[in-house]
Amino acid sequence: MSLLKNKILLAFILVFSLHFAANAQREIYQDSIPFKDRLYFGGNFGMQFGSVTLLDLSPLVGVMITPRFSSGVGITYQYFNDKRYIGGETSSYGGRVFSRYNVLPNIFTQAEFESINFDNYNILQDRFERIWANSLFLGGGYFAPFGPRGGANFTFLYNVLHDNLRSPYGEPYVIRVGFVL
Repeated sequence: MSLLKNKILLAFILVFSLHFAANAQREIYQDSIPFKDRLYFGGNFGMQFGSVTLLDLSPLVGVMITPRFSSGVGITYQYFNDKRYIGGETSSYGGRVFSRYNVLPNIFTQAEFESINFDNYNILQDRFERIWANSLFLGGGYFAPFGPRGGANFTFLYNVLHDNLRSPYGEPYVIRVGFVL
């Protein structure tokens, strides 16, 4: 699979995935809220079927540390199969840690460290090899609430560690639109 196909795969995952992003916007009214009530769950799930099959499953869990600050962890698994090419089947997996700070009730900043294992094309050896790629995303976004815990997140993140030759992402920026139900 070529580097162009990896870029196309990631573009499809980012653009066409339905994201269920975690809701880190819940307010805490007391200092003694039990830990289990400060937890939140989310992630994303995306799929596409046809000549190109894409599946993305990325759950996460976070905890409200203060009324404005939360942190959490997540895992990612992505499956890709392009039936137009022999050997066009691969998968990626990894994990991430993140922190989010609410600057205003609906405006937040976010930092996220992610490590993904994927098939990377080695130009010098003219073959694919499995590698781990690290990303440090910095950015922010907007949260549009609907209901007591639900809403939509619009997030723009920039990977300050982006390397065109060793990244599962075609560009250093990631735009996410997510929903919490």
